[in-house]
Amino acid sequence: MTKSQVVNIRELALQILLKVLEDGEYSSRVLSEVLKIYQYLEKQERAFLSRLCEGTIERVIELDYIINQYSKVKTNKMKPIIRNILRMGVYQIKYMSNVPSSAACNESVKIARKKGFLGLAGFVNGILRNIDRNIDKIAYPDSKKDPVSYLSITYSIPNWIVEMWIKEYGMEITEKMLLASMKERFTSIRCNTEKTTVEELKNVLEGLQVKVESGKYVEEALGISSYNYLSDLQPFKDGWFTVQDESSMLVALSAGIKNGDKIIDVCSAPGGKSLHAAQLLRKTGYVSARDLTGNKVLRIKENIERLGMENIDAKVFDARELDEESVGTADIVIADLPCSGLGVIGKKNDIKYKVTKESIEDLVKLQREILSVVQAYVKEKGVLIYSTCTVNKKENEDNIEWFAKEYGFELESLEPYISPKLWNETTQKGYLQLIPGLVDTDGFFLARFRKK
Repeated sequence: MTKSQVVNIRELALQILLKVLEDGEYSSRVLSEVLKIYQYLEKQERAFLSRLCEGTIERVIELDYIINQYSKVKTNKMKPIIRNILRMGVYQIKYMSNVPSSAACNESVKIARKKGFLGLAGFVNGILRNIDRNIDKIAYPDSKKDPVSYLSITYSIPNWIVEMWIKEYGMEITEKMLLASMKERFTSIRCNTEKTTVEELKNVLEGLQVKVESGKYVEEALGISSYNYLSDLQPFKDGWFTVQDESSMLVALSAGIKNGDKIIDVCSAPGGKSLHAAQLLRKTGYVSARDLTGNKVLRIKENIERLGMENIDAKVFDARELDEESVGTADIVIADLPCSGLGVIGKKNDIKYKVTKESIEDLVKLQREILSVVQAYVKEKGVLIYSTCTVNKKENEDNIEWFAKEYGFELESLEPYISPKLWNETTQKGYLQLIPGLVDTDGFFLARFRKK
């Protein structure tokens, strides 16, 4: 018997769901740790585990809605193990066409028994069998009569986020954003042109049976899929590329980096923007990459070493504290600040359940606190780039309006620096909100300021 044969993949998935949905841990971290421990599993088994966990987490509001139509005991009143067994079962029935419904039901019952819930095994079996018989008859809220509930259930997102987005963007764009967040996506990478060319990297990856497509908006960008472990790819080990969304690549490009510039990235982990800036300096100038904790800075240092960059360092520093030695020294400050992350819910499925109205208000205060400090590092006539990975106007448009009024900075056009495909009515004014579904990137906000 091989190691993989003694591992029950669905049981493993249940453990992950309990940690994420009951204990509040981050799904990407938990799943990554489990996959690392069980590296010996077959590629197909790891793919099944990832799909089952990520899909169940992504769809949990809809799954509870379905379960509650067929159970007198609502999911919030169930024992955590039972509700997550049911969630997994319903996800397999509704969304995993390669899994026979009988297997989804039978395996769920087995896990319930194995976990000591012999008396509830029949309950699990009855609910799942009933849902399986009626899966095409599930009644969803009416999109015209109750658009908020319709979007919330259909795309598994809290009501208050739907209400906020409809107010800011309208129903049509909100649904496009949510639809885009549910689509399967490739991994976006940036070629390290200090070590190779985009064409060479593409050829080598394809030689390793990796599916590769060109980026939409940035020359150095590629999208990859159909690989096993990213860290096992030789070009990754050799520092030929780093993982970075195209939206994030726009930050360093928008800075208008020149040879010899001194750049400070105040919240830089895991280092994608800092490393891109160092690459654009072409072995000149210097990038000071900073972040709050030792673990985050360690990740930056690992990426610096892997990519072989020498004009960059990384250190632990709290962006809310003034670094007297840096005042007035930076040609460019990159302020990619902590945010609600609502622009990346397609990649980080559990973010939408963790964010609250109150946490957004706290984040806006934090963003302004950091901006009020780090603006002092910019030289006269220097540049500050403000960015977030969210689509919330309080964290984006409202913040840049506040910043322009409070400090001696003015917005400058982004159009000399970014692809014309991304130009719109605001890019000439100096800022850009990227909306998933309207563009093929994460949700991202970017603004370019010049110090007067």
